[in-house]
Amino acid sequence: MRLKGDSNTTKPSLHLEYGDKTVQTSEAGIATAISKATVEKAGEGKGISDKPITLVVKKKSVPDLTLVDLPGITRVPVKGQPNDIYEQISKIIMEYIAPKESIILNVLSATVDFPTCESIQMSRQVDQLGERTLAVVTKSDKAPEGLLEKVMMDDVHIGLGYVCVRNRVGDETYEQARVEEERLFKLHPMLSQIDKSMIGIPVLADRLTQIQASLIAKCLPDIVQKIDDKLNRSTTELNSMPQNLSTVADAMKALIHIKKLVRRSLENLLIRGEFDELNPDDYSLHGTARITDMLHEYHAGLPKKCPTTDEEFLMEEGKGDSRDQRNKASKLHA
Repeated sequence: MRLKGDSNTTKPSLHLEYGDKTVQTSEAGIATAISKATVEKAGEGKGISDKPITLVVKKKSVPDLTLVDLPGITRVPVKGQPNDIYEQISKIIMEYIAPKESIILNVLSATVDFPTCESIQMSRQVDQLGERTLAVVTKSDKAPEGLLEKVMMDDVHIGLGYVCVRNRVGDETYEQARVEEERLFKLHPMLSQIDKSMIGIPVLADRLTQIQASLIAKCLPDIVQKIDDKLNRSTTELNSMPQNLSTVADAMKALIHIKKLVRRSLENLLIRGEFDELNPDDYSLHGTARITDMLHEYHAGLPKKCPTTDEEFLMEEGKGDSRDQRNKASKLHA
């Protein structure tokens, strides 16, 4: 869920985003819309998908905050679930809680023993000191006995502390649920002893916003450095690629440049006899050697191109012409 505070809005705006779809919905229709999207992504059974469904909420007086509701841990697959359901869920959870920029919101029920919760064990794997782990204790009204001792003793070492909340019941609206929550922690003989900084959904929202701000401030220099490094690598890679010719003018400019390079190479090879661009030890690539080879090939292939009956005549004519030229040269010399 992505919360966006908008002071200019007159009524809440909600929509779902998944894949390439955007589905408008209302507060009353959220459950139905999410169920439909879940069926599209994960099927009719009890399978799961690693592709997120995002609920975007634009509302006045809400913090700018993104919450990721991860699937509950299932060790034994039930009917309709794959045999590796536990591995699939664990992989998804680890993908989201492993980054150091993430806040781990560990949801614990007041009715269970905290040290036995597998979610606590998983968060410890990536955040041993609990520096970015916050525990939310739900169903506080169902098991109030001993809850104060649980959150104060902190046997599981939750670094960011605990926030106790009351779950919404039935068709209660958000506003009604908050009123009932405030009454519970104010009037209940046991729950009223818990410090006010550790109770209620509004306190949880403020804590998350504050933690997120401090975490961003702490991680921002590293994030900026990573972005700069990636930008530099991308720029270097882009510069090493051939130029993208998007217009006729660009194509003509590139063609003229190539033409100049070819002309310069030919001048170096054929006129100046410079072979720096080639392998200087490979004489078969030299211009004079190639011209000589071409003349020999022409001389060897010429008789094959002449008719058989005229071959001797042509060869004799060639010899005769050569003798005439030599005789003329002798007379001139005399």
